[in-house]
Amino acid sequence: MQNQTKQTQILDALQTLLKTKHIQNISVSEIAQTAGIGKGSIYYYFPSKDSIVDALVERNYEAPLKTAKKLAMQTDISPFTRMALIFQACRNSSSAFRTRKDSELSDAREDAFIRQKYMRHLISEMKPVLTEIIRQGIREGQIHFEHPAALAEIVLIVLTVKLDNSLAPSEPQETEETIRGLISLLEKGTENPAGSLNFLMT
Repeated sequence: MQNQTKQTQILDALQTLLKTKHIQNISVSEIAQTAGIGKGSIYYYFPSKDSIVDALVERNYEAPLKTAKKLAMQTDISPFTRMALIFQACRNSSSAFRTRKDSELSDAREDAFIRQKYMRHLISEMKPVLTEIIRQGIREGQIHFEHPAALAEIVLIVLTVKLDNSLAPSEPQETEETIRGLISLLEKGTENPAGSLNFLMT
């Protein structure tokens, strides 16, 4: 419990500093001072400043992903219903990220740095979950595809990039059209009838 409290203090300190300073200009000493602990204590919990940033990104945007992962493990639910949960989790997590960064990050370099961390975290966390869902669909004959991990990665990259909307900025309607196109490719690639996966849009 004490370890968790210290970690929370460290993450809270970094989050506070990010409101007024660039990440490149924040030192481990400053984080420690803001957290009210010794610099040496920081390295007991985190090996580097970069790992603190990773942990902060994970904490701030993890809630929708945890919910999706928990529901996705319920194998009595159909694979496509669980896939819809993954889609929604990506939407919710992206929305939470945009809301927080709009209120806390003002520097373009800072924004890009945190975005990269966020997108990498989302893809790495959700890829094994989505891969297992696709594998179940293959076992049950609902999905016909030879490379479940590759399919999961492609889906998550498209979702993450489009929902983040910074790498290739587009209007909401264009984003929806891209996701519709992704769903159409999923239907064809997994040998499902056209329109059968439209519920993934909800």
